[in-house]
Amino acid sequence: MSGYRAQPAIIALMLAALSPLLAGCDEPTAATAAATPYEPEVSIVVVQPRARSMVRELPGRIAPTRVSEVRPRVSGIIVERLFNQGSEVKAGDPLYRIDPRPFEVEVQSSEAALARAKAVLEQATSHAHRIGTLFKERAAPEAKNEEAVATLRQAQADVEGRKADVAKAKLNLDYATIRAPISGIIGAALVSEGALVVQNDSQSLATIQQLDPIYADFTQSVTEMNQLRRSFESGELDRISPDAVKVRLVLDDGDRYPLAGKLLFSEAKVDANTGQVTLRGEFPNPKRELLPGMYVRVQIEQGIDTDAIAVPQQAIQRNGGGGSEVFVVKDDGHVAVQAVRTGSIQDGQWFVTEGLKSGDRVVVEGFQKFAPGDKVRPQSWVEADASADLKQRR
Repeated sequence: MSGYRAQPAIIALMLAALSPLLAGCDEPTAATAAATPYEPEVSIVVVQPRARSMVRELPGRIAPTRVSEVRPRVSGIIVERLFNQGSEVKAGDPLYRIDPRPFEVEVQSSEAALARAKAVLEQATSHAHRIGTLFKERAAPEAKNEEAVATLRQAQADVEGRKADVAKAKLNLDYATIRAPISGIIGAALVSEGALVVQNDSQSLATIQQLDPIYADFTQSVTEMNQLRRSFESGELDRISPDAVKVRLVLDDGDRYPLAGKLLFSEAKVDANTGQVTLRGEFPNPKRELLPGMYVRVQIEQGIDTDAIAVPQQAIQRNGGGGSEVFVVKDDGHVAVQAVRTGSIQDGQWFVTEGLKSGDRVVVEGFQKFAPGDKVRPQSWVEADASADLKQRR
C-alpha cells in the first residue's frame, strides 16, 4: 500500500520539474511578435502635375439688367390701376389710367381751332390768287399783291401751328394711359385710384425691373489682377481665349447655378477706399431664380496653369506657426513632414505652388494612426468615393 501512496507524489515532483521547460516553449513566439513593428495603413495620392484652369471665386450681388420707375407725363386723377403687383409686364402694357375727359376736351378744342385756321387759309388763298391775277394785268398795285401774299403765308403758318396743337392734345390724351416703359417684373403700386398725380413728379408710381437676363456684380482686388498679369507675362499661366471666358454662380446654400454666364467688363478704375476693381457678369434667368440683391459667389476662369500641382483639401495641415505642411511617404515607407506653399482652393483641391514635385506620395487620410518618422503601409486614395461620402454627410 505504501508503494501506491508514493506514486502521486513522484508524478507531482516530475510535473513541477518540467513546468519551466513547458513555459519556455512560448517565449520564441512572443519574442517574434514583439520584434515585428505595427505598420498602419494610410491613404495617399501620388502628385501628378497637369493643366488646370485657374478659377477664382469672388463675392458678388445680383442686380437687374434694367430698372425703370413709372412716372406720370401729364397731371390728373388716377381712375384705374391695370396691373397686378409683382406680375410680369411687357413694354407698352397699360398700368394706370388718368381721367381722360380733360384731355378729350382739349383735343376737341384744338381740332376746332385747326378747322378755323383752314377756313382762313382757303380765304387767304383765293384772295391772293385774285390779287396776283390783277397785278399781272397791271390792274392792282404791287403793294396790294405783296400784302395778299403775306396774308396767305400767315394763314398757312397758322394752320401748321393748329396742327401741332392737335398733335399735342392727342399726345396728352394718350399719356393719360400710363404704360410700361420696359418689360420686366413690376413691384408694388405706390398710388391708388383717386390719387392726384403731377407731371414730372419726383415720386414714382411703381418700379419695373428686368430680370432676364440678369447681372452679377462682383469685385477683385487690384493686387490679384496685377499678379495675374505678371503670371501671363512670365508664361506661368496661359491665357484663356475670349470665347472661352465663362463665369458661373454658386448660390448662398452652396448649390451651383446651372446656367453659365459671360463676363461683360472690368471697370477701368480702382475704388480708392477698398482697392477693388468692379467686374460684371451676365446670366440667363428664365425661371427668375436669381433676384436683385441676392448674395452669390462668382467663379471666373482667369487662366490655365499647364503644370499645376493640386492635393485634396484635407491633405494640407497647419503647423504651430500657421504655415502649411503635408505628410509625405518616402521610398522606405517612413513618413516625413514637408513644408509647402499653397495658392487658391478649387473644387476641394488646394493648389500647391512650392514644396511638392511629381511622384511625391502625400498622405490624405489616417493622420491619427502615425507620428512623423513612423513606417506606414500606403494605400491609394479614391477621390470619387471620398466625394460621395462627403455629399452623404451633407
